[in-house]
Amino acid sequence: MADRSFLAWPFIDDRHRALRAGLDAWAAAHVPGLIDHHDADGSCRRLVAAMGQAGFLGHCAPEALMPGASLDVRSLCIARETLAYHGGLADFAFAMQGLGTGPISLFGTPAQKARYLPGVAAGTAIAAFALSEANAGSDVAAMSTTATADGPDHVRLHGEKTWISNGGIADQYIVFARDGSGTGTRNISAYIIEAGQPGFEIAARIDVTAPHPLATLRFRDCKVATSQRIGASGDGFRIAMATLDVFRSTVGAAALGLARRALDEALDRAATRPMQGGVLADLQLTQAALAESATDIDAAALLIYRAAWTKDQGAARITREAAMAKMFATEMAQRVIDRAIQIFGGEGVRVGSKVEELYREVRALRIYEGATEVQKVIIARAMLAAREAPPPPAGATTH
Repeated sequence: MADRSFLAWPFIDDRHRALRAGLDAWAAAHVPGLIDHHDADGSCRRLVAAMGQAGFLGHCAPEALMPGASLDVRSLCIARETLAYHGGLADFAFAMQGLGTGPISLFGTPAQKARYLPGVAAGTAIAAFALSEANAGSDVAAMSTTATADGPDHVRLHGEKTWISNGGIADQYIVFARDGSGTGTRNISAYIIEAGQPGFEIAARIDVTAPHPLATLRFRDCKVATSQRIGASGDGFRIAMATLDVFRSTVGAAALGLARRALDEALDRAATRPMQGGVLADLQLTQAALAESATDIDAAALLIYRAAWTKDQGAARITREAAMAKMFATEMAQRVIDRAIQIFGGEGVRVGSKVEELYREVRALRIYEGATEVQKVIIARAMLAAREAPPPPAGATTH
């Protein structure tokens, strides 16, 4: 059973503990029966519908349930950690409901929120976030998709997006495109595009190591009303970065859930596997591996919930904290899962074993929403900028 001592940390409130208990019990009872690794699309549809019916997706779109409510990052982290422990696809299905509507939750108009958030919270609509392109992943400034003005009230989208999670099964997509000509990030805008809209098609589906719904999107003369734009023209980069600022910590939380499951599997294996007249856990090298994994997990959890708490306390941005949490937790989870496989030996690489599944699930987390190398650049730049900034006034609170 996963260590729960972190729930007593001062970062965590009673409502988070209640969410953890309720979601853990629900996931244990329902997630295994909802996931079929040979049918990622169907699995995600079933998971979204079930989580919506159970009431958990309200954390991804809180304004759908309570006007004026804001995203609570600790709740998102608790949910992702808990779901990832039970199944990577369950975490994925939950996370994309939040990321896919994050720009609307944070910057949308009342009309946009009323139209698109309720279905996401209820699990009757699936959301997607379309930022990446073939030559513009972490380098958003290289984006080539365009939104060309077509009269005062419409634009026409041209271009392709790729590596888009929920591509092909989503009902609504947040698509980032460049308004007019030019380079850089100042003329990027965000638009809400509905599936089936003329000029929008799924160009290709993408198969990956751990099956998830992914696709390349193509826009050819796709006419979109300017009322579907989120924020003002040119606000897209700011909207994308603010959204990632919220959800990047939650990627670390997903990695944490995978790592906790790997450690539990390793503990069970070590305590029961006969070895040299005793069990595997009697060997000091096995004990060292378990100790390193437990320490890695606690260190990652501290970074994740520090970042989430800081945002929930009202910090405008947590760029450095979120980057640290995402970088350390995803790299940590890779190490912990690798150690678990070593403890399992040959059984650890048998297709169908839990630790083999975890090994496939964790790898992408070190890449998406900013690869580890990008997080290092972000952290270093934040430190250098802080060094050059004037000191805050006496008594001021900083994050």
